[in-house]
Amino acid sequence: MRIGILSDIHANLPALAAALGWLSKQPLDAIVAVGDIVGYGPHPKPVIRMLQRFNVHCIGGGSDMRVAFRLLSSAPRSRISDLTLRWTIAQLEEPEIAFLKGLCYRHRVPLGRGQLMAFHGTPEDPEVKLDLELPAADLLPLFERFDASCIVASGSHLPFQRWLGDRLIFDPGSVGLSLGGAPGADVAVLEDTPQGLRVQFKKLPYDTEWVAQDMALFGFPPSLIEAIRQGSFTPSDPPASNATIEWVPAVHG
Repeated sequence: MRIGILSDIHANLPALAAALGWLSKQPLDAIVAVGDIVGYGPHPKPVIRMLQRFNVHCIGGGSDMRVAFRLLSSAPRSRISDLTLRWTIAQLEEPEIAFLKGLCYRHRVPLGRGQLMAFHGTPEDPEVKLDLELPAADLLPLFERFDASCIVASGSHLPFQRWLGDRLIFDPGSVGLSLGGAPGADVAVLEDTPQGLRVQFKKLPYDTEWVAQDMALFGFPPSLIEAIRQGSFTPSDPPASNATIEWVPAVHG
């Protein structure tokens, strides 16, 4: 079995198009999007429609939940977050809101041994990030709880993998707002073989300037626009990924 794993698309249509364009050429049994479909990006409606067109199984993230149920406070936790989420709510119509309201927050896939459990953040709260570098004793109960041999816990915007014995936990990174220090759309492919599990990480090029110009047109914060261009909010000192990422070259012509 081979499963394409996406996360943190954040309403970035060119990045999603690059990711699904590449995945559609791979021999896959399914594609799963692990939360934060909208928020922070300028294309929420076309992103939802593209996911539906490609029959991607979608899981809800914190941004999706806050948009779907209008969970915005009068004292914003983050100026950038609330600004972009309020803008997103204004762009969406009832079909898109209904899609977001209908999302589940966990997804299981049977594997040869155990199962894949995927969620955004933590199993209980998509807005709380799970620290994948916690001591093994703190993470192993999650595997036992869900009878899982593999856990996808997204939300860091950074490709990351960790083996705990023969059990794998990983974050695929971000399609639409990658923060590993270089622009591009992060994609992962999980392969379940008789020899065991294997995950591949890819970085796909896309037209970041198109997205940046759309964001500027709609009045998005300059720091967010630069994060799209640079692949980091702090380009001089981006966070480090421990994953081996294969860069997929751009195709011209």
